[in-house]
Amino acid sequence: MFLNLKGDLQSLKTPIVMGVLNCTDDSFYAGSRFKEDSDVIIRATEILTQGGVLIDLGAVSTRPDSHPIDAGTEYMRIKKYLNLILKYIPHAKVSVDTFRSNVAEMAIGEGAAMINDVSGEDEKMFKVVASHRIPYCLTHNSRGRELTNEELIPDMLTFFGNKVEQLKQMGANDIILDPGFGFGKSIDQNFYLMKNLAVLHELELPLLVGISRKSMIYKSLDSTPEHALAGTIALNTIAVLNHAHILRVHDVKEALDTIVITEKCM
Repeated sequence: MFLNLKGDLQSLKTPIVMGVLNCTDDSFYAGSRFKEDSDVIIRATEILTQGGVLIDLGAVSTRPDSHPIDAGTEYMRIKKYLNLILKYIPHAKVSVDTFRSNVAEMAIGEGAAMINDVSGEDEKMFKVVASHRIPYCLTHNSRGRELTNEELIPDMLTFFGNKVEQLKQMGANDIILDPGFGFGKSIDQNFYLMKNLAVLHELELPLLVGISRKSMIYKSLDSTPEHALAGTIALNTIAVLNHAHILRVHDVKEALDTIVITEKCM
């Protein structure tokens, strides 16, 4: 499998790492929040120098009970920080984390290499990514619906199957699947999903796993996001063993080390 990132073909034979860069005060993990221009550049540089392939730039928190910001504020933040990163690091491959199609359209025009959409429901978004032939991460989000463990995987396969078919009919390329750990799923369901992660390979598309420092880890350990690195490494190991293609993380070096060591056991 390959991703076409602004004309560069990125192999997914070995898993790659996407580093989180949040330009918001509302992200669940304080260590991922950056607002000052200098801090954004330092963080973007750190992600790449530690071996990350993608910088995932977001301006809206998607944690449960987050405080939403309006579309105009998100638009301006993404535009400012995307331009800033590409000005100082022109070779950077930036994924923009947004569920708004107008933000995605702007970001693509400003040089984004990928769109990471946690909603997966907006047909306008599908039209944008299809028309630009840009890699698109489609997320399963079951918020507002109560599914049993037994219903979760079939629901996910049906959702992805329908949406991928819709995207392909529109002409989309490079579709990536994110099972959406934490998005409308209980802690027990998140672990059930991790145990059954390999089932998603039936869809024959790249798989992104984003569990870094999430509540499924720190609540299970009666801890906090700041003390959830060891649990993150454990789950990323399981994800790699189940042939995940992209790890979305806060701790890039540790994720790369996890990939190297885990693959020696496969």
